Amino acid sequence: KYFNDELRGTNGSRLVEVDARGEVLSENIVRSPIQGDNIELSIDGKVQSALYENIRRVAEDRGFVGGAGIVMDTRTGEVLAMTSYPEFDSQAMSDNRDSNRVKAMLNDPSLPFLDRAIDGLYAPGSIVKPYLALGVLNEKIIDPLKKINNTGSISIQNPYDPTKSTVFKDWKALGIVDLRRAIAMSSDVYFYIVGGGYKDQKGLGIRGIDKYLSLFGFGSPIPDSFFSGKTGTVPTPEWKMETFNEDWYLGNTYHTAIGQYGTLTTPVQIVRAVAALGNGGALIVPTIGKGAKPAVERNIEIPMEYFDIVREGMRMGVREGTVTALNVPYVAVAGKTGTAELGAAKDKVNSWITGFWPYENPRYAFAVVLERGSVKNQVGAAAAMRGFLEWMNKNAPEYFKP
Repeated sequence: KYFNDELRGTNGSRLVEVDARGEVLSENIVRSPIQGDNIELSIDGKVQSALYENIRRVAEDRGFVGGAGIVMDTRTGEVLAMTSYPEFDSQAMSDNRDSNRVKAMLNDPSLPFLDRAIDGLYAPGSIVKPYLALGVLNEKIIDPLKKINNTGSISIQNPYDPTKSTVFKDWKALGIVDLRRAIAMSSDVYFYIVGGGYKDQKGLGIRGIDKYLSLFGFGSPIPDSFFSGKTGTVPTPEWKMETFNEDWYLGNTYHTAIGQYGTLTTPVQIVRAVAALGNGGALIVPTIGKGAKPAVERNIEIPMEYFDIVREGMRMGVREGTVTALNVPYVAVAGKTGTAELGAAKDKVNSWITGFWPYENPRYAFAVVLERGSVKNQVGAAAAMRGFLEWMNKNAPEYFKP
């Protein structure tokens, strides 16, 4: 449908003279037909199938409702693979013979007709931290070498009752962390502090968080693209007032700084954001047309030294942090995991992994999300991505070359 104008061509016409018996007496071509253009896709069918199978395997083994994944060239925006699980049976829809099968798919609570890669909205969790890190570096909020003692939580005194306080917890006490290690170990406390401010440490603030997430495409439509879908949300005080008729609090800033609260994004937004991390600030419009001229929505004006620091933190995460599942010998990967808690009970999570390879000269960016699994699950998107990389090493190693 998207490429119909290029593919369809133009019908020709001819004038035919027949007699009363219907026999042709003469025939003239009035307008010659014009064949439609051919389009070669950037999608590699084998690679895409492998990505789907690894997402499906982990989702079914670990009880996730669904999942999605995208791999994109950081330089051109060409999408190598894009998949959404579960899929619907396209043959059953085309045949239109098994009405019970079609009805079952239409009523399936796992929503097989939802293209999760483009229209699936998910809380991103900690995968937003590299973009906040760029923001605090660019605004000179904190020196990247300054160390913060992560004891596992911070407490904010209630301004109306000094005897009470609100505790903002981390996933564990990580000890002394600087910016690189905070990315590698996914320190919530560090990003609470540099995101919202704490004691004598200034924070980026919700306006700054909104600014830098928006720069990387969060909460915005993708312009003139096959991949245009849901826009997502970057929460702001105005958004909260309009949605809940409530004022904004410091705690809302803390939670937004770690990709929670009202933050919603799509996998395609994430893959192009992480591609911009890899290529040094070019926010590229993704395409499925092979050899298409790269379209850059904007060049993000942040010094390259800051991109280097953030990428070093993401590589450290693979070597010794939360992304060690991708510490493979055949290609150097840089990555960031995210686990976003869902609902009031917080008993379900979205599991994310995102990053790029090769680290030294980034060529491909990736984003994988597994949807609504148990909070007790220790296996998620990282396992799906690891299985996919293993398959590529055996079957498509050409994609690991710089």
